[in-house]
Amino acid sequence: MSAKTAHAYAFSLATSLMVAIIIFKAGDGSFSVVPASEYDGDATAIVHEIDPFAR
Repeated sequence: MSAKTAHAYAFSLATSLMVAIIIFKAGDGSFSVVPASEYDGDATAIVHEIDPFAR
């Protein structure tokens, strides 16, 4: 998915599930999102983390 779509999807997930969401760039150049507790990939691939509790 595109970066814009990934950010929108991640924000929606974070606010509806009330969990931190990681946006990362996959090896093929696409972006994906996953709950932070489930991410076990390379830390350098992380583009952004959305935490619904952070201000």
